[in-house]
Amino acid sequence: MTAVQIKAADVKDLRARTGAAMMDCKSALTEAGGDPDKAIDILRVKGQAQAAKRSGRSTGEGIVASYIHAGGKIGVLVEIQCETDFVARNDDFTEFAREIALHIAAAAPLFVDAEEIPPAQLQAERDVLEAKAAEDGKPENVRERIVEGQMAKWSKQITLLEQEHVNGDKHDGKTIEELRSEASARTGENIRIARFSRFQVGEED
Repeated sequence: MTAVQIKAADVKDLRARTGAAMMDCKSALTEAGGDPDKAIDILRVKGQAQAAKRSGRSTGEGIVASYIHAGGKIGVLVEIQCETDFVARNDDFTEFAREIALHIAAAAPLFVDAEEIPPAQLQAERDVLEAKAAEDGKPENVRERIVEGQMAKWSKQITLLEQEHVNGDKHDGKTIEELRSEASARTGENIRIARFSRFQVGEED
């Protein structure tokens, strides 16, 4: 069987679409038989696996990014950590941080991830949903599935990492966690969204 010849232009195009390293793009195209869509899937799987290995590494560097929106009515500060000062000063990293700050300004998440949601708030939401399901006369076995589904939906609405980026066209409907994982794959470092604060004129804590 004749090996597929991978053109430099195809490698360059795949790099532009994914942000992956040139050698990784060439390897993925070779594995995919020259099919760019399959190559993207291969890069995504490999990137997620590598990101999982990096997730335990310490993040002692990073930046605090800011974003001001709506004529100065909404402001965001977000701390995004990485492993080295070299990456913290990288244009790709700072652009990623800015995109996250922009999203927070528009989407107004309450927590970085589900682990930050206070147990009391989780229980209060569950109690409300269970009472509503009971009021609707749902059977108990069905009620539990309904409540679990609604709890998952509620968590996605209020946690940053589970939200899809507000600029869906630019980011292909990816979640913030998917974008974080891709940024980690591009830089080769563990990247962590540590915390954020969102301010809006006239809005109290």
